[in-house]
Amino acid sequence: MSNQHSVVNEPEFEQAVNEIGSTLAPLFEKRPELKRAFEILQIPERVIQFRVTWEDDKGVCQVNRGYRVQFNSALGPYKGGLRLHPSVNLSILKFLGFEQVFKNALTGLHMGGGKGGSDFDPKGKTDAEIRKFCFAFMKELSRHIGPNTDVPAGDIGVGGREIGYMFGAYKQARNEWAGILTGKGYDFGGSKIRPEATGYGLVYFVGHMLRDSRGEDFSGKRVAISGSGNVAQYAALKIIELGGIVVSLSDSKGSLVATGEAGITPETISQIGDLKLKFGSLADLGEVKGFKYVAGSRPWTHFKSLDIALPCATQNEVSGEEATALLEAGCGFVAEGSNMGSTQEAIDIFEGARAKGVVGGKTPVWYGPGKAANCGGVAVSGLEMAQNSSRLQWTEAEVDAKLKDIMAKCYDTCFETAKQFAKEGEIPSLVAGANIAGFLKVAQAGNAMGDWW
Repeated sequence: MSNQHSVVNEPEFEQAVNEIGSTLAPLFEKRPELKRAFEILQIPERVIQFRVTWEDDKGVCQVNRGYRVQFNSALGPYKGGLRLHPSVNLSILKFLGFEQVFKNALTGLHMGGGKGGSDFDPKGKTDAEIRKFCFAFMKELSRHIGPNTDVPAGDIGVGGREIGYMFGAYKQARNEWAGILTGKGYDFGGSKIRPEATGYGLVYFVGHMLRDSRGEDFSGKRVAISGSGNVAQYAALKIIELGGIVVSLSDSKGSLVATGEAGITPETISQIGDLKLKFGSLADLGEVKGFKYVAGSRPWTHFKSLDIALPCATQNEVSGEEATALLEAGCGFVAEGSNMGSTQEAIDIFEGARAKGVVGGKTPVWYGPGKAANCGGVAVSGLEMAQNSSRLQWTEAEVDAKLKDIMAKCYDTCFETAKQFAKEGEIPSLVAGANIAGFLKVAQAGNAMGDWW
């Protein structure tokens, strides 16, 4: 079976398959029968595509495409976000769903993988138009989801408002209160620290990388972050809390980059959060002391000295050229808050530097892939599912403690698996460890259930 899955060009999906497949080669040498499992796992169990018609404020009938890719349910109900953005297509959703399968496996919770959404653009829409779209979208999606079948969550363009509307639409359509979405408001079944979870979990994961490779923590570390949504904001706030210095944030129009030693402040992050709720841009922020705004540019090439880089915006946001710039700036750690944040060329550069070993007592660069480093968000979604099932709600401290434990176990799983396949004297590859560990768990469960033989 070829990685060319259909006559339709699906570049993002094919990139994801090739990235995972390239790191599984050492496993296939030991267990060649697993090649067949990988071929089968590349095909979603189900792909649902549907029409969404809704009425705008002028009374005009509008139409969008809706999707749900139910990729794999070997470990539990399909679990993965809903994305509302004009760029949404099947290639992107299949890539995200495929990655989600292995990410969810690394949490240790009983969740399968899926992804969905629509090419609807919430920017520029009124609250009434977004509500009408969400009700129309859920009218069809409600046929295909359920607490033991498929539990979607938010993603780009789907925040607390949209989740609330969709939850209300499901309840109205099915006449039942059920935990069929995560990311809900706390008053109707949500979990504490769900908005913070991906960013917090990313920082907890990198903390283990720092500890194991250098015996260090975030104190005094200069950290470049891309993005300015929930993941970037809460990662930045947690880093500041732990003594780090955040030297950049960005959005699709440009980057906010530090010009001196001082980092961004929690107050500025709060202003950015308010701006983003109104669909504003960093260009609208005005002057920020100690920072410059660079239009049309990502942050990675604007530093002479850097300790950590955290891509937290979208896929393929670190190119090969930018990866080289990060190495030249002395960046020792790259971990993805976004899904597939680095191009394959960038990953090859990071992994090549890692394989060279320790230079001057320091790791040249150590790369943490998104499926491991950013699994904190879906982990807390899984905890929300557990709370809904038991009709209980845990405190913020209880959820944060469970998140820390999940991220520690995820890191340990990736690190210990990587060590089994590392060459003697080589720093273990976390991308190989994550891919092998996640794949093995799903493949073994599928084999036991008769999904492949």
